[in-house]
Amino acid sequence: MGNNNRKRKKKSGFGMQRITATINTTMVLILLGLVLFFVFTAHNLSVYVRENINFSILISDDMKEADILKLQKEIDATSYVKSSEYISKEQALAEQTEALGSDPSEFLGRNPFTASLEIKLNSDYANVDSIAKIEKQLKKNTNIQDVLYKQELIDLVNENIRNITLVLLGLAALLTLISFALINNTIRLTIYAKRFTIHTMKLVGANWSFIRRPFLHQHVRNGILAAFFADCILAAGICWLLDFAPDLAQIITIELMITIWVLVMLFGILISYFCALISINRFLRMKENDLYLV
Repeated sequence: MGNNNRKRKKKSGFGMQRITATINTTMVLILLGLVLFFVFTAHNLSVYVRENINFSILISDDMKEADILKLQKEIDATSYVKSSEYISKEQALAEQTEALGSDPSEFLGRNPFTASLEIKLNSDYANVDSIAKIEKQLKKNTNIQDVLYKQELIDLVNENIRNITLVLLGLAALLTLISFALINNTIRLTIYAKRFTIHTMKLVGANWSFIRRPFLHQHVRNGILAAFFADCILAAGICWLLDFAPDLAQIITIELMITIWVLVMLFGILISYFCALISINRFLRMKENDLYLV
């Protein structure tokens, strides 16, 4: 009877250790998932901002509208253009009249504006060097009067994006190391409680791979379970955020969410596996006397 009670208490203790280890791993994976979320969101935000930086191509008055539309199609076919919009002289005058509250053509006696193409670039080309090359290429067309863009704004946007990206990547690397250390410590304590069982299995002749197998399977299962819980919590948080601010759907995409969920699951499995492997090997290498000293 007493032996049965001791066995139940032992199993209960090991069960609580597994639950605690799973909870601890879940919390760490949530933290890691949040870091991944901020890194990928920052990347998507940088792409969104760059692709909304535009420049204007001013068209000569001698060019007919049909030729302008043909030129627009040619520009749209290039690799650097995300989208373009044709603004006629009349449309430009109407927009400025609305903005200024008066019609400039009334006191000038003519429409002072020219037709233009408003170009939005793909994010890879939204930098001053690329735009300078694009400008040089476009100006080979004699019907293009000028190419206008805000160099200071583009430089400022790219510099800020670069600085934010470096900070987030550094933070991600640091928290990845911290996450590994925390999960490793949690798993090590769980295996520590079974160090004498490991030693007993060695004494009866079990080889190391046989001893390792159940521990690795157990901790990989715990890692999968912890990653599943972490993914559920992260999904609930992201859904709440999108419900609170629907405009963020342009940045927080389905692809981003799936990528984070998959990476959290992979981290949960891989970190649990390697931490368990390191801890088990440590105790397998120990002699009996050393087990009492750790």
